[in-house]
Amino acid sequence: MRIGSLTLSTNLCLAPLAGYTNLPFRLVVRSLGGLGLATTELVNARSLLERRPKALQLLQTHPADTPLAAQLFGSVPEEMRDAAQVLEARGVAAIDLNMGCPAPKVCRSGSGSALLANPDRAVAVARAVVAAVRVPVTAKMRLGWDAAHVTAPELARALEDAGVAAVFVHGRTRDQGFSGPVSLAGIRAVVAAVRRIPVVGNGDVTTPEAARVMLEQTGCAGVSIGRGAFYDPWIFSRTWHYLQTGQPLPEPTFEQRVALMSRHLDLMIELFGEAQGCRMFRKIAPWYARRFGPCRPFNQRVVHLSTREQFYQILAEYRRFRERFLDAHGQLQTRYAPVPLEAHASFLAGPDAAGAAGIPVPKGPVDAW
Repeated sequence: MRIGSLTLSTNLCLAPLAGYTNLPFRLVVRSLGGLGLATTELVNARSLLERRPKALQLLQTHPADTPLAAQLFGSVPEEMRDAAQVLEARGVAAIDLNMGCPAPKVCRSGSGSALLANPDRAVAVARAVVAAVRVPVTAKMRLGWDAAHVTAPELARALEDAGVAAVFVHGRTRDQGFSGPVSLAGIRAVVAAVRRIPVVGNGDVTTPEAARVMLEQTGCAGVSIGRGAFYDPWIFSRTWHYLQTGQPLPEPTFEQRVALMSRHLDLMIELFGEAQGCRMFRKIAPWYARRFGPCRPFNQRVVHLSTREQFYQILAEYRRFRERFLDAHGQLQTRYAPVPLEAHASFLAGPDAAGAAGIPVPKGPVDAW
């Protein structure tokens, strides 16, 4: 898959989730394979130009964290242009313009999904950024502000004319937030509207099967995965294998999940320090535990995590608790196993349902802006 001058190893991308898809998580997912492109959490253009520490922290990376796109949000073309030049100087592989964030505080500033209702401003931002940098510029959008104003197809065509190299489209409107089914027909309309650039579909891709449905039903060139990656960090390697062979890979074992979770915590502590890293991990560990089987005692304690030593104490106690749910072979008894996402009714709801809706929307810093 090509995005302008950038060639990706796969057509699977990690969607940005504010507060979650930071450097430690990106490194964890990349270590498992299958990921073609990752994108930073959304960065405020004005904050970046003012060199605010929080904005710079969002851009932390590592030689293994490549190729990496940086997602930028704002509504002032000159600020977006100057911020894009800062990002290019920092070595990012691409710059993604956020035109899809539904957070009220982002939209009130005229940024994010508000640009869907102001296409002239959206195109002006894109033209300014494209003219200022040499790396590919992409745009992330939703289908429109609401069901009565589905502007994505026309906007995607205008952005292509402005020089944007690819469009990432979430198959919901801003008014929907993260509720209701993803419209594959809506994504398909965006694919039909552009002439040359790739369109990458996004929304409720939580299984390899859901990724294939989105690709087949929309004709999109690739798939971007957000919440599904937190539920299953192996989703990129499993999906890539499934798309290439038609055969599913076995689910990771409990020990593999624990090892990856522990590695994730180590990276959080390495980057943010033990106190902050453990505090941030309080909301991450329960996502891993969703696939452990019965996990209430683990979750009740891990949300108060403060040290690495405490984490391993919690884990040791949970192992002892979990033994009562194992069979004679040390495997989780079937009646206690998590229900596969593809078994949810929404996965089988027809061509306008891309995947299962059984994953909650994570709370991130965007909610507090």
